[in-house]
Amino acid sequence: MATTALSVSESVPQSSGPRLDHRHHPAGRWLFVAALVGGLAYAGISILNDTQQVGEQLAFGVFAFLGLALVIALGFEFVNGFHDTANAVATVIYTHAMPAPLAVVWSGFFNFLGVMLSSGAVAYSIVTLLPVDLVLHVGSAGGYAMIFALLLAAVGWNLATWLVGLPNSSSHALIGSILGVGFANQLLSGNGGTSGVDWGQAQKVLTALLVSPLVGFAGAFVLLLVMKRIAPDPVLYEAPRADQPPPRGIRALLIFTCTAVSFAHGGNDGQKGMGLIMLILIGCAPTAYALNRTVPDSATPAFVRSADAATQAFARQADGVRLTPDAARAALTDALRDRHVEGARTFAGLATLSDDVSDRIASYGSLRKVPAAATPNLRNDMYLVLDAAALVQKDEATRARMSAADLDAVHAHAERLQQGTRYIPGWVKVAVALALGLGTMVGWKRIVVTVGERIGKSHLTYGMGASAELVAASTILLAERFGMPVSTTHILSSGVAGASVANGAGLQRRTVRNMALAWVLTLPAAMALSGLLYWLLLTIATASGL
Repeated sequence: MATTALSVSESVPQSSGPRLDHRHHPAGRWLFVAALVGGLAYAGISILNDTQQVGEQLAFGVFAFLGLALVIALGFEFVNGFHDTANAVATVIYTHAMPAPLAVVWSGFFNFLGVMLSSGAVAYSIVTLLPVDLVLHVGSAGGYAMIFALLLAAVGWNLATWLVGLPNSSSHALIGSILGVGFANQLLSGNGGTSGVDWGQAQKVLTALLVSPLVGFAGAFVLLLVMKRIAPDPVLYEAPRADQPPPRGIRALLIFTCTAVSFAHGGNDGQKGMGLIMLILIGCAPTAYALNRTVPDSATPAFVRSADAATQAFARQADGVRLTPDAARAALTDALRDRHVEGARTFAGLATLSDDVSDRIASYGSLRKVPAAATPNLRNDMYLVLDAAALVQKDEATRARMSAADLDAVHAHAERLQQGTRYIPGWVKVAVALALGLGTMVGWKRIVVTVGERIGKSHLTYGMGASAELVAASTILLAERFGMPVSTTHILSSGVAGASVANGAGLQRRTVRNMALAWVLTLPAAMALSGLLYWLLLTIATASGL
């Protein structure tokens, strides 16, 4: 890939640029190392405590394998931190609102808060892109090959683009890796490469990734024009004077926008690693993590009532068809693999399995009391009912046939199933938050220079930085509200480009060309890389008899 090195004539004048060569205090480095080691130790201790509480003893080999997978998953978030979050600090650094060392620590802290206060909706929107059979059997050789392939591909592509200073999207890289693994799995299983991947969900995710940069560009462009009318002070739209901080009010605005982008980035991008970490935990320690054992016992009667109501709603659409539990599992697996409601067979499967799940949980008393041996099968059945119910609710023909009361019953039961299976333990949030926050504090310089100097032909101004970041923060927070993964990198860099055009400055064609090239190539490159890695790892596992 072409580098983003620019000629002297294209570079921003050095006299107006910020200092990026600050030396860190030795104490800061020790604190960084202590936080990194402490976070990994906390994760390890939490896993041991969680597994011991449910009576699940992990063999040393399984624990080591789990540790390796978690390190790679947290490594993705660490790289995400210095790759994507560098965009958030570029504006405050290049407008002299904050010195670089303080800016990256500040941003890292609010990344941490964003992760800790996130909803988890984005985490499981990522998981729904994965092939159904691999999610159901994530503890198999194929499941482990899937996880390692997509993580290694995403991290590898992120590092490659970081080395040449390109503001590439970690979201694109991860989603491309997921699609690549799914496509390779379908080809290897002989499904013709079409069924099994949720292309409907993929289309929604890809649409969000495509539209959000356009929103960033147009939003920042319009916002800056509005700012020029409301606040015509020329100081806002001129290059900052070298080494002089902006006026107090402008400085507060820029710091606020940096904080908002950092917080929003943590809340959205931090969740992408969470969903993958949960798959790793479910595969290696299903007894402890396959079910949400923190759901109180008092919630069981309400769960049973919702299951009974949903079962009756499903049965009314089954046209008298009845299935055994095994046949019901096969029916729902087929429906999810093909992403199609197969009429009475699907509804009969939902009625049978929903009733069966309800009976089992009622007999145990609560999710907390589910025996270790029964946990994987119960989780898989709950997953099948939950995702098949979601498929039913999206199907227009089905919605037209079902009454409003029946649809409400299905929705209520799906929410209770989700509570029992789709959750994020507190220590997972802490580990991801630390990885993302600490990652922000290293390796940021390459991306910061590109955003600050190499997008527009003139130096980044106060108004350009504020408008780009206000639009970016708003877009990312809105996307998290609807559980859609978007790219902080593409939204913010597009916002800087839009603000630069609105400010009367042109764009540097070489940088814009290379950014567009990275944007176009990321999905196919990540797909090809993860697909090849999946095939290689699966071949090795099969040859080894795993």
